Amino acid sequence: MSARAPDRLSAHMLAIPFGQLPDTARLWIFAAERELSAAEQSTLLARVDRFLNQWTAHGTPLVSGRELRETRFLFVAVDEARAGVSGCSIDALVRDLKALEPEIGVPLVDSAPVWYRDHGSIRGAGRERFAELAAAGAVTCRTPVFDTTLATVGDLRAGRWEVPAGDAWHGRTFF
Repeated sequence: MSARAPDRLSAHMLAIPFGQLPDTARLWIFAAERELSAAEQSTLLARVDRFLNQWTAHGTPLVSGRELRETRFLFVAVDEARAGVSGCSIDALVRDLKALEPEIGVPLVDSAPVWYRDHGSIRGAGRERFAELAAAGAVTCRTPVFDTTLATVGDLRAGRWEVPAGDAWHGRTFF
């Protein structure tokens, strides 16, 4: 479902700068287990750009954008007011990112880790390990965490992405 034949609308329906997406745009956050080198970032973003520029849902081009933050977090969003994303189109995005993983040498499609700041460094831990860290007091409700479950660009812009653990789902789950 990701490929499409060129049409007269395609020039107006390609990827756009992430900042131009509306707050209502649907958001997916992917995280690399480590910081990406400049070359890996370049490879990732070029591949994602190629994908977004031909991304469709049931043959309709999707208005989408992407952004990379902290050299490891990839944001992809779709303006569903223009065209709704489908399960098949989401699967196509995930497949494309999974196919890229061996090329850049790091998993991108893994929702299991909990991402948090530890003395300024970004760390990832499995949920069981994060629970152990919480029980030991090594992470607290005040520990900054990254909420990779945000659903809209508006949530991101509202500052809900990096928050104290107690202000995210992490607080209900681990504390």
